[in-house]
Order: sequence, then structure tokens, then C-alpha cells
Amino acid sequence: MELTLAHWLYFIGTCLIILTMLFRQNVVVPALLMTFIIGVVYSQSFLDGIHVIFNANLTAARELFHIFLIIAIMTSLLQALKSIGSDEQMIVPFQKIMNNGHWSFWIIVFVTYALSLFFWPAPAVPLIGALLIPVAIRSGLPPLATAIAVSLAGHGMALSSDFVLQVAPGLSASTSSVISATVVADRSLILSLITGAIALTIVYLVTRKNIVAPSNENLIIWEKTGEKGAKVDDDHLIIKKGPHSKWFAFIVPLTFLAIVIYVILATFTSVVPTMRDGSGASLIGGTAIILLLLIAGVRDYKKSLQEVSDHLINGFVYSFKVMGLVIPVAGFFFIGSSNYAASILRVNEESSPTFLFDLVQASQSFIPDNALFTGFGILLLGMISGLDGSGFSGLPLIGSLAEAFSATSGVDAATLASIGQVGAIWVGGGTLVAWSPIIAIAGFARISVIDLVRKSFFPVVIGLSIETLFGLLFL
Repeated sequence: MELTLAHWLYFIGTCLIILTMLFRQNVVVPALLMTFIIGVVYSQSFLDGIHVIFNANLTAARELFHIFLIIAIMTSLLQALKSIGSDEQMIVPFQKIMNNGHWSFWIIVFVTYALSLFFWPAPAVPLIGALLIPVAIRSGLPPLATAIAVSLAGHGMALSSDFVLQVAPGLSASTSSVISATVVADRSLILSLITGAIALTIVYLVTRKNIVAPSNENLIIWEKTGEKGAKVDDDHLIIKKGPHSKWFAFIVPLTFLAIVIYVILATFTSVVPTMRDGSGASLIGGTAIILLLLIAGVRDYKKSLQEVSDHLINGFVYSFKVMGLVIPVAGFFFIGSSNYAASILRVNEESSPTFLFDLVQASQSFIPDNALFTGFGILLLGMISGLDGSGFSGLPLIGSLAEAFSATSGVDAATLASIGQVGAIWVGGGTLVAWSPIIAIAGFARISVIDLVRKSFFPVVIGLSIETLFGLLFL
């Protein structure tokens, strides 16, 4: 595949966005501008370029809306719980264990990893966001550190190995005749744990000086503004406590625990029906809406119609206020994916460009036949393939490249595939791209998703570099 001017513009745009993020500037303008330029150059039409910039944003909004929706629903539920005083009572049991920011950090990590390992981070994040993030912040852990702990443990450490469900190892081995999915799963588990241990330790050591004493004031300040002024409008709430407050403080956590148990049973047994992809998140979202209706009805059934509407509207406003800027950036990177390029550029799927795939393939010829260069080369290719915000789409390519590089470098193909898989999912699954599902974590923690990515960058890169060296030396 010969690289065209559009390919190079996509590469330049990717580098420009990354550099802009590293320099702590807003990436929306570069993303929009490069989307427009690529549209004009590829279609050779100024008018089509205008269509492309709109289609890219529309596609991104469509693909990410489920994340916006779950943030809005869970925010609405939390506001309803606050209206009856259940939010404070609900976190009392956790306060006994998470009694300071240092303990809270590692408890958040453990719980997130355990839940995400069994049924992926997507349904785990709303549970943690609703039940544990407020407790951690009250204990003195800064919101940004709380979000990083959830992100690195769930979307990084747990998802990159996918040791239980083994979807990722299966994809990595799918295009190779010599790579075993089981071996990839075993080795990626080791590499993901090394990456996570190093990255999380660095984050903790950097964060510990910012941990403050436990106080309700920490929670009050966070609930009002968050770190970036993304305020949830609850000033109008008149808190109406009663016997129902204690009941819902018990019912809500118990309900979400039941969902966790159900998903585990559906995954590993035949006791309950097997769940389809995405069913976990929809089960949590639908349950949250039912709980919202019940709370509003019990609090004041005469005003419940208006209160439910107010809570949902406020939830959507908050969701789009915090996460809306992600859409233009995601729109740019979706152009590079074969899954979305056709609809954005308005071409047939058969002739749809694959900018990201082509760039990764073209770069493999520049990697020397040396074990060290090969290992870091496939790590870099994996990380680049994750820039589409998925982390999974490039795994079949990583598997085929691992087999090819293994023959010339002497490094085991399964080890190379595991290194590439871990790199791809840590980036795209993801901890280092703001247009991935981690926008939900930033939403629940009420911080900027760009800040979340920026603060995660160096710990994650250091962790990935060390695990690559370990894999080359010992696996």
C-alpha cells in the first residue's frame, strides 16, 4: 500500500494532537482543523471537506453516546439519592475501611481490577463511580488521583490481559498459525501486572503529598465544582430525609452487588442466561433508572414527574458539559479506522481508506532485525494501533506482525504478540487516549479527561517500557 498525502496528514494530525496534549493545551481546534484538511485532500473537494468535518463529529457522537448516557443516568441517580440524604448514609460502611486517602487509593485499585477482570471495565466503572469514588474523595484522595487509579487498574491492567474472558488473546492469535491464545493470555497477564504495578506505584508516590485529611468538606467541595468547575446543579434540592433514606442507602448498593453476581454467573455458569456484549452496561443503566423512579416516588409522589425530569436533564447537561469536547477529537481518529472512515468520507466500504492500518504496516520495514528493537518496535506499533480508542481493532495485525518479526529476530512470537497486545489496550482501551471509554471515569470523578490522560502518560509509558524489557529477557 502506497502512502498518500492524506496518510501523511493523518500522521501529522496525530502527532500534533499528542504534542498539544503534552503542552497542556486544548486539542479541539487541531482535531477539527486536521479533520477538515484531510477531508479536503482525500476528496479533492472543499465542499466535501465541510461534509467530512460534520460527519466525523456525528459519527463520534453516535459511537460515544452510550458513555454519555450512562454518565447522565448515574449522575441523575446520585442526585436523587442526595435529595433524600441516602448518599451520606450509603458510604458509611466504606468509610470504616477507606478511612484515609492512602488506603483508599489501593482499595480502589484492587476493587476495580477484580471487577474489571471478570466482566471488563465498562460495567464496573459506573458501580465504582457511584459507590467508591465519593468515599475515596471524602477520605482525602484527590479526584484526579482517584480517576487515575480506576483507569489504570481497570482499562489498563485488567483489560490489557483480558485473562478471564480472553477475547483480546484470541484476537492476537487469530491471524497466526504459530501463536496460541492461551499462551498469549498467560504472558499478557504477567506483563499487564508488571505495567500496572509500576505505573500505579509511580502515581501513588507522586500523589501522596497531595492527599489531605479525611473530611466531609472534601466531598462537599467536590460535589459542587469538581476540579474543573463542572458543576452539577443541585442547589435547588431540598433534602427530605426519612425512614426511606436508610432503606435506599441499603437497597442501592445491594442492587448493584446483585448485578455483579448475576454477570459473573452468566459468564461462568449456565445457571442464568449468557449475556450479550454490552448487556452489563445496559443492565446497570436500566436498573439505575428504575431506582431513580422509585426514589422520586417515595420522596414525594405528587412531584415525582417533575423531579425525575429535572434529575435527568441535569444529568445530561452535566455529561455533555464535561465530556462534549471529546467528540471532535474522537471524530479525527475515527477517520483512521476502517470501521468508520466510509461513513465519514462518504465512500463505499470496499474503497474505504485505512489510514491507521496502512501507517502501521508501512512502519514495520523500519524496525531492525534485533530483539530489543523488535520488542520495542511492536510495542510502539501496538500503541499506535490503539489510537483509534478501541485497543482491540489492531490486535489481528499485531498477531501477524509478531509471527513475521519472530522469524527474523529470534524472539518468541507469543511474547511479541503479548507485548503488542498490552501496548495496544493500555493506550486504546484505554488510559492514554481521551476519546476512549475512560471519559466515563473522568465524568464520575468530575475532572477533565485531558488532565486524566496527561497525568497518566509518563507512568504508563515507563510501565510499558519495563514490561517490554522483562518480556524480552524472561518470557
